Formats: sequence, C-alpha cells, structure tokens
Amino acid sequence: MASRISRAASPCLRQLRRESHLSHRPWTTTLRSFSTSPNHSAAVTDVRKPIDHAPITKPPSARPVETRKSQLIRTYTSLLRTTPLILFFQHSNLTAVEWAAVRRELKKALSTVPKPNAIPGAEPVDITPLVQLQVVRTNMLRVALKLVEFYDHEAAAASDKTTRTVRGPVVHDLSEAAYETIKNAQVPEDSSYAQIEPVMVGPLAALVLPAVSPAHLAAALSVLAPVPGKFPAPSRKKNPGFHDPICQSGLAKLLLVGGRVEGKIFDQSGINWVGGIEGGLEGLRGQLVAMLQGVGLGITSTLEGGSRSLWLALEGRKGQLEDEIKGDKKDGQ
Repeated sequence: MASRISRAASPCLRQLRRESHLSHRPWTTTLRSFSTSPNHSAAVTDVRKPIDHAPITKPPSARPVETRKSQLIRTYTSLLRTTPLILFFQHSNLTAVEWAAVRRELKKALSTVPKPNAIPGAEPVDITPLVQLQVVRTNMLRVALKLVEFYDHEAAAASDKTTRTVRGPVVHDLSEAAYETIKNAQVPEDSSYAQIEPVMVGPLAALVLPAVSPAHLAAALSVLAPVPGKFPAPSRKKNPGFHDPICQSGLAKLLLVGGRVEGKIFDQSGINWVGGIEGGLEGLRGQLVAMLQGVGLGITSTLEGGSRSLWLALEGRKGQLEDEIKGDKKDGQ
C-alpha cells in the first residue's frame, strides 16, 4: 500500500521541486536589474543601441513596418501621389466570380479605345494595360489621404522635434513625425480630404488610371457606371458578355461615389464631364486655344473700335473745317 502511495505521489513531488527551483531564479534576475552602481548603468546604456544603428532598409518607424496595415499605407500614399485619376466605388461583397466578370468586361471596353497618336520625338504610350480595378482598405486609404494632403516632408525635416539619424531626419510616411502630424491635423472644410471623407465608408474599390485620358474614362464608365445618352452600356448584340447574369449581378453591387483628378475631388457629375471631353486632352487644349484666341480678337476689336471711331471723328471735323475755309475764301473774292 505504501509503495502505491509513493508511486502516485512521485510526479507531484517532482513538480513541486521544479517549481521551487523556478521561483528562486526571478529573484536573482530582479535583484541584478535593480543595481544602482554607475558601472552597471553605463553598461545598460551601451546595450541600448541608438537609432543610428538601424539598417537603411528598415528605418525607425512609429508603426511596425512588417504588418500588412503599414504596407498598405505605403502603397496607398504612393498610389495617390503618382496616379492623376482615381475613381472610387462602393461595393457590396462581390464574389470572386463576379469580380472576374466585371474586370473582363472592363478590359474588353478599354481595348476598343484607339491608341494615341505619336508625339514627335516620343513614343506613344498606351495606358490600356495599366488600368486596374482593385479593392482597397477604407481605413488605410483614409490615413493615406491625410498623409498626402496634410503631411509635408520638408516641413517635418526642418522641425526640431523630428527624430534624426546620421543619415538625416526620419520623415518617411511611417515615421513618428508623420504619425503626430496626421493625429493633430486640423481638417479645413474646403480641403480635399473633407470633401471625400463622407463617402469613405464601407467596402471600397478603386479604378486606377495612370493618366488623365477622357477616352479611357468614358470606356470605363460605359461598363461600371453607364449613363444613357452619354456613356451608354454596350448592346447585347455587340457585347453579350456584358449582359451575362453574373456580370450584371456584380455591376449592380458597384456604386460610383466620387473621384480624384489631379489632386481635386470630383463628384459623379464632374467625372462625367471629364469623361465627356471630346477629343481628350488634345480637344481640351484646342478649346482652350480657341477661347484665348476669341478673347484676344475681342480685345483687339474693342481697342481698334475706339481708335477707329476717334479717327473717323477727327477726319470728319477736318473735312468740315476745310469746307468752311474754302467757303470763306469764295465770299472774300
């Protein structure tokens, strides 16, 4: 009986012995960490490496750079700074098959846009393969919009509060300076962020165009947001894939809420105006030149009209005086 009890109690005794050893170790570690000797303080200071020792590929950051959120913020800020035309759509949980159908019809519509004419001395650039429709994270996009509009790298670099290294001030988009700037930023009512913020809710998708091309924009709107008479949807005979139930189900879940063109915020009517410019940017330049020429001709005719009237009045008065002089001479004879 005693052997059974000892055999059953042996695991418990071993566990208690192990815990007793572990309980003594933290005390020694704790006592060592509370040492107040100057030599120990200097050693701790030497162990804490300054930020100058951070690698170039991983500068000091206010956010963990390895996380997906940080990478999305970097991606979106780069996208907003380099892309002149972005359309924002609210989507209602499209399936993968519906996204594939929508992108297929979008690609098909963009392929019908004629290639641009070659500019003398430069090769023509076709942006059709570069147009993308992608899902974005709303919260991260909101942070990126704030960074692009309210964070100034040069001002942050000149500030005394900015963290500095031997390689210069730390002013990248994930730095502490950027974090403090957007956290304390006052958003004016007339700012671009204040105009787009009300529609930055729910799941969002972005149509990214690497250039302001009204022709490509019109082709994309004819699929994603058709407008009868202006951007009509393709007919069933011309494009039966557009009227496929899966594609129509996906398009029904997309809603155009706004756009960003050259840093300015446009609503749906403004986007339709940009897409409706005849002849694209060349046509817009032609309209601007014609307008300036018309204004110049109007100013010239106005100035010439005043001087012409004055000249005619003086010539008339001159003729009248000459007639009076001739009449006086005849009377004297």
